[in-house]
Formats: sequence, C-alpha cells, structure tokens
Amino acid sequence: MLCACAQDRAVAYLLSNADRVAEWPDLLQMAVVDLIRKVCRSQNRANKGRYITIITSLLSATSTAVVYECAGALVSLSSAPTAVRAAANTYCQLLSSQSDNNVAAAVDVVLFVREIIETNPKLRVSMIQRLIDTFYQIRASRVCSCALWILGEYSLSLSEVESTIATIKQCLGDLPFYTVSDEGEVTDSTNSAQAVVNTVTVSSRRPVVLADGTYATQSAATETISAPSVAHGSLASTLNLRSLILSGDFFLAAVVACTLTKLVLRLEEVQPSKVESNKACTGALLIMTSILQLGQSSYLPHPIDNDSYDRIVLCLRLLCNTGDDVRKIWLHSCRQSFAKMLAEKQFRETEEMKAKAQISHAQPDDLIDFYHLKSRKGMSQLELEDEVHDDLKAATGGFTKDADDANKLNRILQLTGFSDPVYAEAFVTVHHYDIVLDVTVINRTKETLQNLCLELATMGDLKLVDRPQNYTLAPESSKQIRANIKVSSTETGVIFGNIVYETSNVMERSVVVLNDIHIDIMDYISPATCADVTFRNMWAEFEWENKVAVNTVIQDEKEFLNHIIKSTNMKCLTPPSALDGECGFLAANLYAKSVFGEDALVNISIEKQHDGKLSGYIRIRSKTQGIALSLGDKITLKQKGGS
Repeated sequence: MLCACAQDRAVAYLLSNADRVAEWPDLLQMAVVDLIRKVCRSQNRANKGRYITIITSLLSATSTAVVYECAGALVSLSSAPTAVRAAANTYCQLLSSQSDNNVAAAVDVVLFVREIIETNPKLRVSMIQRLIDTFYQIRASRVCSCALWILGEYSLSLSEVESTIATIKQCLGDLPFYTVSDEGEVTDSTNSAQAVVNTVTVSSRRPVVLADGTYATQSAATETISAPSVAHGSLASTLNLRSLILSGDFFLAAVVACTLTKLVLRLEEVQPSKVESNKACTGALLIMTSILQLGQSSYLPHPIDNDSYDRIVLCLRLLCNTGDDVRKIWLHSCRQSFAKMLAEKQFRETEEMKAKAQISHAQPDDLIDFYHLKSRKGMSQLELEDEVHDDLKAATGGFTKDADDANKLNRILQLTGFSDPVYAEAFVTVHHYDIVLDVTVINRTKETLQNLCLELATMGDLKLVDRPQNYTLAPESSKQIRANIKVSSTETGVIFGNIVYETSNVMERSVVVLNDIHIDIMDYISPATCADVTFRNMWAEFEWENKVAVNTVIQDEKEFLNHIIKSTNMKCLTPPSALDGECGFLAANLYAKSVFGEDALVNISIEKQHDGKLSGYIRIRSKTQGIALSLGDKITLKQKGGS
C-alpha cells in the first residue's frame, strides 16, 4: 500500500531497513523487488548501488518466487559480469531444484507427441525412431508410462517392433531382478559387486539329542536381509525402468507388461519366422514372471498392489492362449478409442470457438473512448493503473456486454417497502475485488428530509471503503448514493443497514430498516478447465468437503446435470461420450476458478430409482472453507429446479 500511495516514503523506509530485508516475509520481499524495479525505471538512479546490494542479498531467500524475481531484476539493473553470473547461477539452481516443473513439462511434451503421432500419420516413423533412441533418458514414471503406450500402439513394422522390444529389455537389465546366494545374501543381478551382505546374529544355544543318541549344540540365528540395490554409475543411465520398478513402482511394471504383450501380438503378425515370435514371447513371459516374483518377495518394503498384479497376470494368460477377439481388442480397439477421444476433443474446441466468434464485443454505433483524450485531473496513480488495466482487458475482449438487458434488472434489489416514507433500491455491480452499490433514495413525503444518511454494515469478508455522508432531500425528489465495498475471499457475504433522516416536525431521528443484500458467489467464479490428473491431485489434497444430498423434482440425469452446471457457472470436465446412454447412473466432475485464484471442485454421482426419482450426492471440495460452504448453499437452493 505504501508503494502505491507514497513511493518516496516507501523508498526511505526500505533504505533505512536494508539490513533486515532478508528477514522479512516473502510477500514483503516481493513488494521490495517490485518497488526497486519501479524506482530504477525513473530518472533517479542515485541509490542504484544500494538497490543492487539488497537484490543480491535476497538471492538467498527461502521463497523460490522471490529468488526468481530477484534474478530477473538483477539482470535488468546491471550488466556487470558478476551480476549476470549470479543471475545465471540462480536460474540453474532453480532449474535443478524445481524438478516437478520439469516433470510437468515432460508430461505435456509426451502427451503432445501422442496426439501428433495420431493426427499426422506421416510423422509416425520418424517420431517412433526418435522416441526409441531417447527412451533410456526418461526418468519420470508418468512420462515412461505414456511413452511406453505410444511405442506399443504405433510400432507397426517389423524393425520398429524388434527395436522397441530390445529397448525395453535394455532398460530393464538382466533378469531376475534380484538373487539370493547360498550364503543368504540378497544381491541385484546387474551389480553383483555391490551385494548387500546380510548380518547373522547368534541369539541362543542349547544341547539337542541326535538320532544316534549323542549330544550336540544347536544355534538359532537371525538374519537381516535388505532390499536389492539399484545399479549405479554408467549402468544406471540406461536402466531407468529397472530403477523405477525396484523402487516399488508396480503401476509402471504393469504398463511394461501391457506394452510387451501388444508388441508380441503384433510381432506374430509381421514376423514370418515362427521361431523368432516364440522367442520374443518367451522373453516377455520371463520379464512378467520376474516382476511378479519381485512384487511378491519380502525384500521390498511395499509389495505389489492387487490391480497391477491382476493386470500382469492377465497379460501372462493372454500370451499363453490368444484368441482372435482378444487380439483385435488389444491391437485395434485401444487405438480406435484414442482416435475417438481426440475427435471429440477437436469437436468441442471447434464448437467453443464458434460460440466465442458469435459474441459481439461492441456495436457499430458505440462511442469510441480515446484513452489519451481523457482528463487525468484529480486521479491518483493507482486509479490510472487500474484504468489502463481495464482498457487493456476491453481491447482484448475481456469485457463483454450483456446480450439481454433483463440480466441487469435481476441485479436491482428493493431495499424498502412502497409504503415507507423513504423508498430505496440498489443496483449491485461486482467488478473483481470491488462491489459497487448504486442506491436510489426517493423522498415520498411532502417534507424536506435533513441529514439523511445511508448507514451500511457487512458480514463476512466484506469491508466498507467510504464513510457515510449526510444529504438533504427535497419533497418527492431522489438522490443517487454510491457505496464501495472491498471483497477479500470467495464467500457469501451479507450487506445490511438502514436509512436515518430528520424532519422539522419530529425532534428524534427516524430510521428505515433496509432489506439484506446477499452477495452471490456466482459473481466471483468462472468456468475453467484442467487435466484429469490435476483434478484428482487437487481432490486428494483439498481438505474442505461439503456433501449435499440430491433432492430434486427433475427425473432425467442429464437434465439435472445441465441444470447444476448452469446454476453454478462451472465447467463439466467429463467428456460427452462418457455421459451417453441410458443406464440409470451418472457421474461427472465440474471445475471452476474464482477471481482470487481459488479452485472449486464438484463431483456429481446420481442414480435413478425405480419410481423415477433421482438420488445421490453432490460433493464439493476446495482449499478454503468459504467457497465449499457457499457453493453448497447455492446448489441446495438451485437443485430443485428453481430459477
């Protein structure tokens, strides 16, 4: 706030506390970096050296966002080799430490490759060859899974199938994954020199009688056996699949089994030699049994899960006894399903583009607002920046006009009764973090109302900005009063208050109580999209859940879903193909994002009963309690089919 209102004071405070900037919280440190950028853009560069010192000290901050901003600011402030070197080292450290971002980028790339290889068949051969050559470099499990699926589906020729099988075997290493020596030592078969030696401890000794009647001493020993070690050094650079499987990633192991099954089935079609096909099938069976043996052993801290086990066993049975129908499903149906999914995705994107193209952002007879011809007198720097931001959004189509003026009438709220001496109604406008109330006050009496004041109060995360003022209202005249309210979170707020005035005949002040104004949560959230994996991760992470039982007169599942989508202003992430058919069940995921950056997740699970009524639950999850409760109240109010 001080940076926006009094920049000179902010600079003076910063320079006087320069030694303690590193101890400030990350939000203040971000404000410091932003202030230094603004100050150094101006003509005053007298304290540039002190600013660079502050920026350099913040390069060791705990917040990665602060460190990133400081590196960029340092390059913009100074072109000295030391400054550039420090910024480059900072960027390198961020790249190495923020591995999650690298994995996310790799996932996006491999998903893009999967889509391109289906939509552009001419690029299939070159992309498959590049993927085979670089597969050993992949270290992330999710990227490996998607790459294996691509190799299993689009390796069609004999050379491609054989190269893919050889690459997978090379990344898995020697079999079995571990061996138990005669001395009871557990070792990784790829690195016998780094065997893990078990420890044997003699815990008890006692005499025993042998078969010939003589005595002997019996020792009971306990041994500790650790998990098989992962290969190190140059060998580990090509054994990415082996390292991930030995770490307990049996979902990836199931993907490996499915990919090998597809490759062997396709090899039987393109390989003329039956001996080579049987040899490849035997190698795949050996890999799968080795994975099952590893998963069921006691040498790993986490055994194989049931889903992965069933999947690998299914692949084993399929390779041992393959029918024509099963072969068709594995070699053709999977790819057809993926092609159908891409076609539906392109169709939805095309329809959305057509809908956006039909929206008229301006009419031919609208007045042109010239920014440079506006009067700047009396406007603060903050107001000027907000106006520039609004003009930019208007130029890029961020603001759209209501096609139907009836929507504006819904925002007019009656605050008093028609029989009250003072009639008031309000027009509510919500803009980002601000709520503007344009209250029209009408004097219905024959007397002059003096010291008329609109007194408002708020409940929730709402805050009044202006102080109430007194007005004088002539008989049967009206007055426009504007009240500004700041919003800090997505939560249903309530505005209440009264109108106080004085007359010449009455000594005491008269009070007219106003109706409550409920701020709708729908003004703050907008439809948004996210990947299925992101939705599931957020669903597992968010702690606030609001469970609403379905109670509606609507008897059609899709009609009820569309009604909830329209009422909550959310986006349905479930594809239309998954909602087709009449099975009596429906499950869908909805997603929206608020202007404050909050995520709203909704899962709808409904079932049609024998009497035709719908039953089920609507579950809402969010990171904060306010949006979960407010959205639940909105759904409870709207789900019965009301407007």
